[in-house]
Amino acid sequence: MKLETKAVEKVWGKRDLPAPFAAPGADPVGEIWFEPPAELSQVLVKYLFTSEKLSVQVHPSDAEAPAGSRGKEECWLVLDAEPGASLAIGFKEALAAEAIHAAALDGSIEDLLVWHPAKAGDFFYLPAGTVHAIGPGLTLVEVQQNSDITYRLYDYGRPRELHLDEGLRVARPVPYPAQCHRHVRADAEVTLVDGPHFRFSQLAGDPSGEIAGRHSGALLVLPLEGEVAIEGEVIRSGECGMATTIDAVDFAKARRTLLVSGV
Repeated sequence: MKLETKAVEKVWGKRDLPAPFAAPGADPVGEIWFEPPAELSQVLVKYLFTSEKLSVQVHPSDAEAPAGSRGKEECWLVLDAEPGASLAIGFKEALAAEAIHAAALDGSIEDLLVWHPAKAGDFFYLPAGTVHAIGPGLTLVEVQQNSDITYRLYDYGRPRELHLDEGLRVARPVPYPAQCHRHVRADAEVTLVDGPHFRFSQLAGDPSGEIAGRHSGALLVLPLEGEVAIEGEVIRSGECGMATTIDAVDFAKARRTLLVSGV
């Protein structure tokens, strides 16, 4: 029931991770992945920890992805944010592809994006094609389609490949839709995403009948505060478990839990 975790080293990650996590070596860790089970292979859940800016990037939709690959829609729930932390999502105004290409080459693309101040409880859904970047000083939970297709448009001079032609082909050169951003109280029960690629909810204690109905099949369970038990196996904060049904999960000791399922 408990998923295997994978620490992923990133140049923009952290050497001192927040509890209950610990970096396995001297290199900075940027992500903790939970290996997707076969029942939910289309979804990937991970924690992100940032000490530097991530690249300015974009992901394709299913229709735009290479043959045999998924696109990548994703969402972020901010768990912790240092003062001044922010996320770049969407452009200040509609732009021509030529203007974005020139700005990516000279680095001014950062100034064309809207940098959203971030605080714990902020939630952002990113449709495929949304140009974005994550700033330093953040701890996030990311739920995404299980795809590793990332087109970098700008990377602050780091020696990594850029993908300007591919990225500009799929980028939406427009402002970020306001309805894709909301703030969530830590004690709120709420469904944050309901399709088309996954469902994502937050609980505070036992689920209501409405939430249970939305997660009626196999689901992933991430306790943020407290712990849950899945058929007797304890899943603690910083871990992720899979249940075949929500009825197999005991939420008696959970104070804040995330649920993820397919559609």
